[in-house]
Amino acid sequence: MSGSAEVLVDIPKGETHPRLVIFASSLGTVFEWYDFFLYGTLAVFFGAKFFPSGNETATILANLAVFGAGFGVRPLGAIVFGHLGDLWGRKHTFLLTIAIMGASTFFVGLAPTYDMVGLWAPAILVFLRLAQGLALGGEYGGAATYIAEHSPEHTRGVHTAWIQTTATAGLFLSLLVIMACRGLMSEATFKDYGWRIPFLLSVVLLGVSLWIRLMLNESPLFAAMKASGKHSTNPFADAFGNWKNGKIVLLAIFGLTMGQGVVWYCGQFQALFFLQNALHLDYTSAYIAIMAALALGTPFFIIFGWLSDKIGRKWIIMAGCILAVLTYFPLFNALGSAVNPDLIAAQTASPVSVVAAKCETSFFAKAFNPAPSTVCDKSMNALYAQGVNYSRAEAVAGQPELSIAFGSAANLTYDSASKTYTVVTTKDGKSEVFPKAGADKATAAKALPSALGAGLKAAGYPAKADLKKVNWPMTIGILFILILYVTMVYGPIAAYLVELFPTRIRYTSMSLPYHIGNGWFGGFLPFFMLAIATFKGNIFAGLIYPIVIAAVTVVIGVLFLPETKDRILKED
Repeated sequence: MSGSAEVLVDIPKGETHPRLVIFASSLGTVFEWYDFFLYGTLAVFFGAKFFPSGNETATILANLAVFGAGFGVRPLGAIVFGHLGDLWGRKHTFLLTIAIMGASTFFVGLAPTYDMVGLWAPAILVFLRLAQGLALGGEYGGAATYIAEHSPEHTRGVHTAWIQTTATAGLFLSLLVIMACRGLMSEATFKDYGWRIPFLLSVVLLGVSLWIRLMLNESPLFAAMKASGKHSTNPFADAFGNWKNGKIVLLAIFGLTMGQGVVWYCGQFQALFFLQNALHLDYTSAYIAIMAALALGTPFFIIFGWLSDKIGRKWIIMAGCILAVLTYFPLFNALGSAVNPDLIAAQTASPVSVVAAKCETSFFAKAFNPAPSTVCDKSMNALYAQGVNYSRAEAVAGQPELSIAFGSAANLTYDSASKTYTVVTTKDGKSEVFPKAGADKATAAKALPSALGAGLKAAGYPAKADLKKVNWPMTIGILFILILYVTMVYGPIAAYLVELFPTRIRYTSMSLPYHIGNGWFGGFLPFFMLAIATFKGNIFAGLIYPIVIAAVTVVIGVLFLPETKDRILKED
């Protein structure tokens, strides 16, 4: 780093300055991830308030789609704010992104519900989610670039690894605040309006983050480059208008960030979703288990960042993807046995089979039009919502429109004429009809899940995980391994991306592949995993998505991406 750069920005001397750079950049990014994860964690509580009432699984999918929309717009944020960062400066740009992020999160806490404003409610929610995603698209590249351009070559990996801890810290903080709020009020109160409090509290974090970031100077490398007239006057055209740099962007997406994105989201956010929704672990236990694993795993971001300064970045990232490809299925199966052994045992002893007419046989039609229209699709969605694996077959002439066998323990049939479900248990030969004669509209609407519940109960399927039977050491150990993979792929990646592109277009160039990989391939992971699992009738089937994406990344990354750890960042 040139001496002129230091004079231009008047960098404070001593040890505290690089620590302030890391702390201020990381704190702001923790806050932004806290904001972003609040939606994904709390959607199960407030999601139905913003959409028309109807099928539970369809509502979950709609919320996941809105959650994914925030990720989908991140590449646009990367382009817009990356352009500003390379043109205007790193510091001012990520001050702007954090202000947008904080304001949009705060207003989610004030957003009107569907009962108040009708279809304006989901429209407002989508707008705020898009604003969050746009801001986050510009935040990461600025913070990572800012830290890297302050760091010596031999410590760039470990310094930028601190910012890699921020997403995990943001998730940890969001879970902690949510758990505290839920503990201070009744479940009904939290579902009514208490879910708004974590969003509203974000304004405090916004104020602290802005105050600390305002104390920072501009990146010395950028300041020196701009003073010498070497900075880009059109970063977007310079970054993507020539094939030499454009090719590197494409390789970074498909050979690096898309695999890193799916491993990150599968190992942390999806693991939490799986514990609660597929394995029916209560929220407190699920939060505590994830938080314990996060606490154990987070130091490894720094360890792998430090190790990347010694042996290189590329192979650590590739190793994390390879391990995920090879072990996701056995790890998640082991997690199921550790958390809810009764569920796994029931699936083995009493497999569920669905024979029905008019089942949706196209995955893409089911994924992109998730609202079930037939009794078959409604049944499959309801079974998955209860964590039940099932096989399916098309009904032939003479068979009921719907027949579900719960092993040899019970059988459910549907009569389209009376719109009733009948469950017959084998053990005592008793039959029960849903809904019962004279049932009100609300009870009648719950006839299918009630009938399924009766059949599943007869077959020994648990309604929720039995905490006395949870193997806690194994559960936390498996979650720790999943997070360890996250630290391998995520710890060194900021340094790698910074070193992959030249200073004059670094903010723009590194932000786009990062946010396509994470925002598109990673951000839509919950949606596609749920859609695949529902379509296949298996709570583990969604793992096909991250495994395939990570495997493609390994092939492209190993063959075509270079090692970057010894590259020197220059002014031009």
